[in-house]
Amino acid sequence: MLDHCSIFHKGGLVLWSRSFTPAASQLAASSASPINWLIRDALIEGRAAEEKYEKDGYAVKWTFVNDLELIFVVAYQRILQLTYVEDLLASLKTVFVKLFQPFLTTFVASLHAVNNRAVGTVNGSAELTTWNFAKAFEGWDTVFDQLLKRLEGEAAADRKARLRSVPRIAIDSESPGSSDVDTAPTESPNMAQDEQQIARNVQALKNRLRGRGGRRGGRGMARTDSGSGRESYPNSDSDSTLKKKPKKVQRKWENGSITESDMASLDYSSDKPNDTDAQNRGSLNVNALVDEASLGTRTKDGLYEVKDWDFGKNTGDADAVISEALNATSKVPATSGSMGALGSIFARLTGSKVLSEDDLKPVLEAMKQHLMKKNVAKDISEKVCEGVGESLVGKKVGGFQTTNAAVRQALSNSITRILTPKTSTDLLLSIRTKLSSPLSSTQQRLPYSITFVGVNGVGKSTNLSKVCFWLIQNGFRVLIAACDTFRSGAVEQLRVHVRNLGMLGMNGAGDSKGRVELYERGYGKDAAGIAKEAIAYGRDNDFDVVLIDTAGRMQDNEPLMRALAKLVSVNNPDKILFVGEALVGNEAVDQLTKFDRALRDFSSSGAVGKGRGIDGMLVTKWDTVDDKVGAALSMTYVTGQPIVFVGTGQTYTDLRQLRVANVVSAILSD
Repeated sequence: MLDHCSIFHKGGLVLWSRSFTPAASQLAASSASPINWLIRDALIEGRAAEEKYEKDGYAVKWTFVNDLELIFVVAYQRILQLTYVEDLLASLKTVFVKLFQPFLTTFVASLHAVNNRAVGTVNGSAELTTWNFAKAFEGWDTVFDQLLKRLEGEAAADRKARLRSVPRIAIDSESPGSSDVDTAPTESPNMAQDEQQIARNVQALKNRLRGRGGRRGGRGMARTDSGSGRESYPNSDSDSTLKKKPKKVQRKWENGSITESDMASLDYSSDKPNDTDAQNRGSLNVNALVDEASLGTRTKDGLYEVKDWDFGKNTGDADAVISEALNATSKVPATSGSMGALGSIFARLTGSKVLSEDDLKPVLEAMKQHLMKKNVAKDISEKVCEGVGESLVGKKVGGFQTTNAAVRQALSNSITRILTPKTSTDLLLSIRTKLSSPLSSTQQRLPYSITFVGVNGVGKSTNLSKVCFWLIQNGFRVLIAACDTFRSGAVEQLRVHVRNLGMLGMNGAGDSKGRVELYERGYGKDAAGIAKEAIAYGRDNDFDVVLIDTAGRMQDNEPLMRALAKLVSVNNPDKILFVGEALVGNEAVDQLTKFDRALRDFSSSGAVGKGRGIDGMLVTKWDTVDDKVGAALSMTYVTGQPIVFVGTGQTYTDLRQLRVANVVSAILSD
């Protein structure tokens, strides 16, 4: 049973709607309506190519009529398996347009005319109020009821037919059961031969095990040859030769106590300090830890901002890049599949015509291949291209220039909508807002906590230290919580980072001692408990930010994902950043989807309220992919969350921010 059905214009004007239950009617009138969530999360952000949208127990499906700018939407309970919904949408679209084509054409034309006029004209506002949709669509309710009843009946009949056609277990009529108790199954020669082979294998295995037991039992016991069954004795020269193995020569320590000179002679470190370079050791390390060329800039307010990542090959805007790619028809063949081929493909679409799916199919295939070459995941490439195609089907073009502009606008809008963050990426603002919020006299302020999660080996600890350097430069006191209690050397790695960050100055100071500290409890401990203790320690010692480092884990390891969800549910961090590589392609979708789903599912099971998901991404090894930055598009498409930073090197200053225009330019460049 359906809950809600609606027909509305892309501008947001509802032409017709119906709710089938009082609860659905009340929900449709509220801001929490699944239709409103569909518009916010899918349609506006360019995810219109999804098969369906799910929210709060509801499933929503939709279809477009691009030439009339209409959207048909159906919502129903997700637990119900309604097989006729897609047929219903197709029938609604066809019948509704056929019945009310003249009115809809006039209505859309009048909307365009009003939008083209000057804002605030009296005639335009008066013209908008004259439309009477109830009168214009009179009789549509009856037609809708007939369509729905017919499709529901066909679905019920099809379901009954499938139930009746369930195959029964077939009984062999040629060999009925016999009541003769003396009857025995016949054995073929092959079966007897197989049994003999099995018996030989079992005997050989027993002989081999008996031989191993003889070797363990003692030096004089016999062993059995597994191949021939005969016994042999370990007294031959070959056996004694095999038993003699070279032993490791151990260092011989004297019985007396070890002196400092003896320890110095045993120190084989290549970088051991001496008296001559002890004074220059600090300056040399500082020069190696900070790259002056990649340092950020100071604003008028004294804030330290990291640099923006620039796509160096083309500094023009996204429209110029797409236009150049579409017009490159002479150098690139149409079958190459690159963006340069799009121009040659569209050059054949001349004259005034309405674009159809057949016209756009080769163009969308070339677009998909280009996105995959830019390291965009295959599934994401297909969905982006489907969304662009749905926005172009039914549009009228007057020539190559019009087609060029339509494709450029659709592609640019789609990628830009996906990459544009729907939440703030200003971490400094979030931190300052929490630290300056008023509290009662009985409450004690908690530090701002950020948890770094991800798979193994992507650079969580290294980029955590880069974020720590950025926070120190902005005047915050940072506590690093070593919650990776599994990987050997994880705590020591963070200890080295804290030591190095303490040597770096801030605003001309010689060092940053006291502004960064490590909280660790060794290995083999509960990570959730260590994070909780670290946050309490930061609260008691006036730390502003707590950075929580976690152990890397694969997205399919459920016990480790449950442990990570426990850390999130117990400590409720302010930000959860997923750290991923820019080198991944299809794997990015699987990693982010399963991390986000596991955090939401497992963190909500043991706590009150909804589970926490990923709040943003930090993409590492960004300097290794050149213009193949499709991982950014894949990650943002999957979660809908922004990319906060990208890592571009090995020093503490190699941290960058992403601008949407730069990423679009890199993705769409040839």
